[in-house]
Parts: sequence; C-alpha cells; structure tokens
Amino acid sequence: MKYDVIIVGGGAAGSVLASRLVEDPGTSVLLLEAGKDYPDPDNLPDEIKFGGTRYAESPDSEHNWALRGTITEEQGEIHVAQGKVIGGGSSINGQAMQRGLPEDFDDWASRGNTEWSYDKVLPFYRKMEKDLDIQDDFHGTDGPIPVRRRQSGDPSPIQQAFHDACLADGYSFVEDTNGANPTGVGVAPTNNLGGVRMSSALAHLSPMRHRLNLTVRGEVYVQKVLFEDRKAVGVEAVSGGETFQVFADRVVLCSGAIRSPQLLMLSGIGPRDQLEQFGIPVLQEAPGVGQSLWNHLSAHINYKVKDGVTMDPNLDGAHFSLHYTSDGSEETNDMLLRTNTVVDEREERVRGVRTRYNTADVPPERSARMSCTLGRPKGSGYVQLASADPSVQPTFNYRYLQHPDDMRRVREGIRFGARLLETEAYKDVMDYRITPTDEVLNNDDALDLYIRQTVGTARHVSGTCKMGPDSDPMTVVDQQCRVKGVENLFVADASVVPHIPRSGGLHPTALMIGERVLEWVTAA
Repeated sequence: MKYDVIIVGGGAAGSVLASRLVEDPGTSVLLLEAGKDYPDPDNLPDEIKFGGTRYAESPDSEHNWALRGTITEEQGEIHVAQGKVIGGGSSINGQAMQRGLPEDFDDWASRGNTEWSYDKVLPFYRKMEKDLDIQDDFHGTDGPIPVRRRQSGDPSPIQQAFHDACLADGYSFVEDTNGANPTGVGVAPTNNLGGVRMSSALAHLSPMRHRLNLTVRGEVYVQKVLFEDRKAVGVEAVSGGETFQVFADRVVLCSGAIRSPQLLMLSGIGPRDQLEQFGIPVLQEAPGVGQSLWNHLSAHINYKVKDGVTMDPNLDGAHFSLHYTSDGSEETNDMLLRTNTVVDEREERVRGVRTRYNTADVPPERSARMSCTLGRPKGSGYVQLASADPSVQPTFNYRYLQHPDDMRRVREGIRFGARLLETEAYKDVMDYRITPTDEVLNNDDALDLYIRQTVGTARHVSGTCKMGPDSDPMTVVDQQCRVKGVENLFVADASVVPHIPRSGGLHPTALMIGERVLEWVTAA
C-alpha cells in the first residue's frame, strides 16, 4: 500500500501533525514510532501516565532511548533521556508548557524565516491548547492540550519560600508567563490534568485513532529515507526482525534533534566528509545537518531543608519560576530560576530513580535544589554519525559553557540563587547550603569548575536541521520545513529551530511546529 504521508516519529510534533492531517478523510497517514505504542489510554504504564513520576527518564526504562552524550569535558559522556514511546518526549517529560518569548520568534523571522514571526506562530500556540486559567488573545480555549497553572492545595514550603524571596528582591508576581512579558516570578504552566500527563499521544492522537485513514505502528525502526532520483518516495524500516520498504507521496521526519539529522545522513543528506567516512553515497551535500545543537542547561545549588518542614511531593500546589535578565545581557529574560526537591519519594511510581545531585551526607529526602537555567545560550554543539549502522546512536556534544558569556551568566545566576537562599523568606525552610560551599562560591575559577562538573541538561534538544534562507549555508530546511536539494521530504520537529527559545522549555514549541507545518505538508 502507498500512503499520502509517512511520518517518522510519533513524538510531540509527529503526533500533532498526524492528528491534523487525518482530519481530511482523503489523506492517508502512516505514523511510525520506534518505541512502544499504547493505543488504549486505560492501559498506559504508570511511568508514562502519571505526571509525578520521573522513572521513564531513567536509563532502565524501556521508554527511554538512554543515549550517551557529552555536555562538558569534565563530565565526559553522561546519560541523556530521550522518549522512546508513542508521544516521544511529551510522554516522559516534566510537562512544562512554557512557550518561547515573542522576541524569540521575531528573531527567527529576522533570520529570513518570516513565516515564523510571533504574529504568525501565536495562532498555532492557541490552536493546540485549552487554557484552563486564562482566556485572552494570547491563549486558546478549544485545543487538545490542557494548560493549567495552579493545582489544588497550597504551595509546598520550599516553593512558597522561593516565591517570597523573589518578591522581596524586587521582582513582581506575573500572572501569565506565556503572555507578552513573563518577567518576574509566576506559576509554571503545565499540561497535567488530574495527575495525568497529557502527552500529545493522549491529547492529539488518541481521539483520532478511530479514523480509517490513520495507521499507527509502534516498535518500527526507520533506517533511511528512500529516493527515486532526488524525490523522497518512502522509507526503509525494521519491524519484528524483518526489513520492509513502505512508500508514500511525502515523508516527514519528526524524530527529534538527535535522530532526524542521523536519518538524513544515513539517507545521503549531510556533511560530505561524514558521509564519505562511512561509505554513504552523497545525495545532497548539506554541511549544516547535525550542527547548531542547542539545549538549555541547568546548574544547581543544593541545600538541606530543616527537619520538620514537609517535603511531601504529593502536595499538589503551585510550582514557581523566575524569569529575569542577567546583568549586561542584550536580550531580556535570558535566565530562569526555579526550585524543587531532589527526588520524588513516590516509590510505586518511580522505581529505581537515582539522583545525580551532590547532597553530601544529607539524605536526598531532606535535600532540595535551586536550578539556574541558561535560557538563551550563545554556544552550541553538534551531532555526528558514529556508524553507517542505523542501530548505532550518533555521537553528540552539547559543548556547554564554552562561550565565555554563557559561563559568566550561569556563574552570576548561581550567586544570585545563593543570595536568595540567605533571605528572610528561607529562615524557616533552609538549614544550610550543601553545594557549592562558600569557598567555591566566592572564587570565580572554583565556581566555574564546580558548574562544569555538575551542570545538567534540560533535554530541550534542538537546532540540528535548522531552517533558513539559502544565504545561510548551514541551513538544512527552508521556512516551510522542506529539506533543501530534494523533493517531498520535510523535517518537522525541534531540530528545525534557528535558535532555541529562551523560555526554559521546548515542549509547547514542538507542538506548535507540528501545527504550523500542516499547511505546507498538505500543499506539497
């Protein structure tokens, strides 16, 4: 059978795009997902279903690719979680629904992507959401993804202390961090409803599964795109130990910013030297494939919570975040601070979770952390082939903190967070700071080393197939997300972003990309 569209990857963007395409009964869609498919929402495993669990991010989870990647030279290779299940990252993530800022998308437009200005993308953010708190021109009320800011119950003591410390430092409370100006401390929006993680698989895909023009196949590993001359005509995939070829008029890669560039390179599209190194015939030389790897980083302050202060993770209160501008920054709200417990104690939902945060001799259940996120990094990394064998993961390096301004801003952010911890707001909550110590905190070189040794990744991987005009030789797709130099092949996921949004999140932007690209895939 030949399909109208094959979508490779049932993650956030892929599930959205598939659900929208099949609204037209005349369009047949095959959605291929390498991980497991769960067509019955009632039979979702707890680690996918419940938003409080982080076990699915564990390297032991079957729903995680458990990749190995480099973030700094000091740490070497570390485990990097990537969703390997229907819904992709939206099925295992922290459910942050923080959009990019208007300035982010106007920056995209200034780079030659005029179809991605804030005015152009806002309708698609609104289309994909059902905001349960705010009804105005910035928010949707009829979309599939529920968005909420407040859960039932009061904030936990560590959240309340963070909120109060930010206000005491002169920041205002902001009702809507997804509005025109998120500066200040506000409640982080999430897509959790009644404790359930409302992934794109649940919210977008499930209501459309009854349609006869939609076929979803899990545990199918796509190895490459098939071409006739320079036209994409299908994919080669492995399922149940057998290799198949499946054909379509259009192919859309929605496999994420690690796998999508790998698939392009395995299909002969990418840097010539890498393709020739592994004996892959060059169909289209594209030096930008795998380059411009963006990701938010988070550096942490760990502190002991006083005995008697509840650390109960079941408190269903608000989680706060602070958007602020670093000293001397040319871009507003380039930084983010937030606080949380080190581990989730719900053992029945988080089997085998291990904390990587240094809490010294303090039990994790009495430890909390403040996280400083660099929302607008200047340095980027890369993805490269490690083999012509599709089952071998590509190598990738985020190259965190190699730009001196990135290091400066994170260093200042850690000191800012440490100062907040010493305020009156924390006197009944914090016992003492665990790391960094005063000796480290007060020495630039020592603090920089501490940050490089302990910094973590937010897993907001993006940019490796970036969009843009032909005047930029490192662009891979045009602003309609069509792969340059070939026909009928698209990339529609976070890998197309020209620069990572500074929000501290990427999930809603991936959903928006799935909505935005619909008209161009349909018209092809």
